[in-house]
Amino acid sequence: MSGANPVLARQSQPSRAEALVAQMTLEEKVALVTGYFPAYSPKARAMGAAPSAGFVPGIERLGIPSQRATDASLGVSNVKEMRKGDTATALPAALATAASFSPELAFESGAMIGAEARSKGFNILLAGGVNLTRDPWAGRNFEYLGEDPVLSGRLAGASISGVQSNHIVSTVKHLVLNAQETGRMVSDARIAPEALRESDLLAFEIAIETGRPGSVMCSYNKINGFYACENPDLINGVLKGDMAYPGWVMSDWGAVHSTEASALAGLDQESGLELDKLLNGRVFFGENLHEAVAAGRVPVPRLDDMVRRVLVGMIDAGALDDTAAAGPVDVVANAQVAQRVAEAGTVLLRNEEHALPLPTTLKNVVIIGGHADVGVLSGGGSSQVRSTGGVPVELELTSGDAAMIARTTWHASSPLKAISKRLSRARVTYSDGADPAAAASAAAQADVAIVFAVQWRSEGVDLETLNLPDNQDALIEAVARANPRTVVVLETGGAVLMPWAHRAPAILAAWYPGQGGGEAIARILFGEVNPSGRLPLTFPRSADHAPRPEPAGIDQVRAARASGQPAVKLASFPIHYNEGANVGYRWYEMAGHKPLFPFGFGLSYTRFAYSRLELSQHGPPTASLSVSNTGDRAGADVVQVYVQAADGEERTTWRLAGFKRVELEPGETRRIEIQLEPRAYKRWDSSSRRWVANPGELPVAIGRSAEDLVIKSSWAVAP
Repeated sequence: MSGANPVLARQSQPSRAEALVAQMTLEEKVALVTGYFPAYSPKARAMGAAPSAGFVPGIERLGIPSQRATDASLGVSNVKEMRKGDTATALPAALATAASFSPELAFESGAMIGAEARSKGFNILLAGGVNLTRDPWAGRNFEYLGEDPVLSGRLAGASISGVQSNHIVSTVKHLVLNAQETGRMVSDARIAPEALRESDLLAFEIAIETGRPGSVMCSYNKINGFYACENPDLINGVLKGDMAYPGWVMSDWGAVHSTEASALAGLDQESGLELDKLLNGRVFFGENLHEAVAAGRVPVPRLDDMVRRVLVGMIDAGALDDTAAAGPVDVVANAQVAQRVAEAGTVLLRNEEHALPLPTTLKNVVIIGGHADVGVLSGGGSSQVRSTGGVPVELELTSGDAAMIARTTWHASSPLKAISKRLSRARVTYSDGADPAAAASAAAQADVAIVFAVQWRSEGVDLETLNLPDNQDALIEAVARANPRTVVVLETGGAVLMPWAHRAPAILAAWYPGQGGGEAIARILFGEVNPSGRLPLTFPRSADHAPRPEPAGIDQVRAARASGQPAVKLASFPIHYNEGANVGYRWYEMAGHKPLFPFGFGLSYTRFAYSRLELSQHGPPTASLSVSNTGDRAGADVVQVYVQAADGEERTTWRLAGFKRVELEPGETRRIEIQLEPRAYKRWDSSSRRWVANPGELPVAIGRSAEDLVIKSSWAVAP
C-alpha cells in the first residue's frame, strides 16, 4: 500500500475554491485564516459572534459564511456557562462510546451533536478527539477513545461523519501526542518517527479516511523538538503528503509560536488569536502574516493554498452552501441517544456468584456516595456540556490550571431515583459516604449496598494518583466488609486502582455516563439491559506497571506548590515515549505486567461461543466466524480479532486488527464477517514512505479481550 491515499487526494470542487481565492484581496485572504476567540473577544462579538470557542468573519460579497466554532466533544459545550441559559444534550464520556465498540452509535451521537450545534448557529465543531491513551492518569482521557489506533480511528471517523452529515465541519484533534495535561504547552514528545506513524498517527489516518473531516487541529506540544503547529515533517510531510489530506489545519487555541515557520510548515489558520496574544505575546497571523506575505517571507501561493484549503474543507462538508438555520431540536430523542450510549458503553468488570442483575424483590437497599441522590459526575474543561436536565451540583475550582476552564459538575440524572422507581415496595436510603463507619453500619442492615465511587478529571490537569480520592477506597472496603452483597459503580474518566476489588462481588465501570446516566445504570443493575461494554483501555494493577507512573514535569508543579506559588509557567521538558508503537495493552504484554482488567474485557449476563473461523485474503483481509448466544438472555457481544506482529525493534505483540458488535437473541447463531486493518500488522517504512508487510506466517486470533484469545489460526502474508 502506498503512502498517498487516492480517496483523500480527490478534492471536491477544487476549481470552485480556486475561483473564490482568485477574487479575494490580500486583506480578505489573511482575515479568512485568522480566528478570534469570542468568549474573550468583544470585537468578535460586535461582529455577531456568540460567546464560544471560535469565529472568523465571512466574506459576504463572495457568499462565504462566517466560521462559527464551538467545542463539542461530548455535546455542544458551554464552558462555565458563557452563554447563560444555553443547554444541550450531554453525552457520556467518549470512553463510553469507545467501550460500545459501535461505529453506528458513534455516528448517531455525532449526528445528534451536529444537529444541535447547527440549530444554535454553529458550523464548525471542535470534535473528533482521537489522541491515544498512553498514560492512565492523563486528564483528558475521558474525551478520547482509548488506547488502540484501530478502535479509536474507526469510531472517531464515524463520529466525524455523523457531525458532518448536518453540513457542518468537524475537526479531528489534537495532532499529535497531546497525551498529558501537565506542561501541555511546553512538553516535547520524543518518539521514533516510525513508531509514531504506526500508533497515534495511524489513529488519525484511519479517522481521516473514514470521516473526511474538514479540518485538522494541531496540538500545543512539541514533537521531537518542533512545536506541532510548526512541524513541517508532521503537517507537510505526513498529513498533507503521505495522507494527502485536502482540508485545512487549524491551530489549537494559543498553540502558535511563529508566523513564517508556522505558515511554511503547513499551518493554515491561527485560532483564538486572543490566547496567542495572552500566552505567547503576540498575534502571529493577522497583520503579521499580511506583512510577511507583502515582504515575500511567506509566498503568495502559500497563502492562497491556506485559503483554498479552508474553502475546500467547508465545501466538502456542505458548510459553504447550506447556511439555513436548522429546525427545532428534539431534546427527548437526543436524550435517548445519550442514554443508549451510556447503556452500550457501561462495562461489567466483576460479577461473582451472579450478584447482578438485582431482583426487584429486594426489601432494603442503601445507596452510598457520589452524590448519587441527585446526579452523575461529568468531566471538566472545554468539553463540558450544560445539560438539558439541569445541574444539581457544581463546584468552583479556586486554583490550578483547570480553574479557568472547568467546574466540577454533576448532571441531574439521579441513580437513587432510578433505582427507587424499580423498588417501589422496598426501603431505599442514601448515605453520602463521608463517614465510612456510618456507611458500613447502614450497609450491614441492607439486602444490597450500592456504592457510587467518583473520580473527577479535567482538561488542564492530570491525576497525581490512580487511587480514588476522598478516602473512597476505605469507604468501599468498609462497606464491602459489612455487606457481602456490595455493588460498586465507578463514575470515572479512565482507569483507577482497586485495592478492594476482591471484596466487591460486582463492579460496573459507568465512566461519566451523561445526562441519562442514572436511568442507564439502573437499567443495567436490574437486567433490563444486558451489559455489553468492553474496555477501550487497560486497568493496571499498580501505577508502576504503566509506562510512566506519573506525569512528566510534575516535579515542577510540586515545587511551585511547595513554594506557595499559585501557578507555574513550566520550563520545557521531554517526555520519552519509549514504548513506541506499543501503546496500552501492547505495552503491558511487552513488559510482562498482568493488568487488573485488560483491554477488550467485559462481562455479560449471558454467554457467547465462537466457531468455524475462516480467514480470507481475496480482496480486503477478512475473518469470518459463527457467534452463538448460548445463554438465556438477549445481549450484545464484541468479537475482537487480533494479529501478532513485530514493531521496528522486533518487539512482538498482539494487536487489534478488527472488531464487530453483534446483537443476539438467546440460542441464536449468526455468521459474521470482520474486515481487518492491514496496517495493524504492517510497518511504516520511512525510506520509501510506504506501509510494508513482513512476509511469512501471521498469527491471527479471535479474542474476548487482549488477554483471552480463544481461537488461534494464521495466514501467509506476502511482502
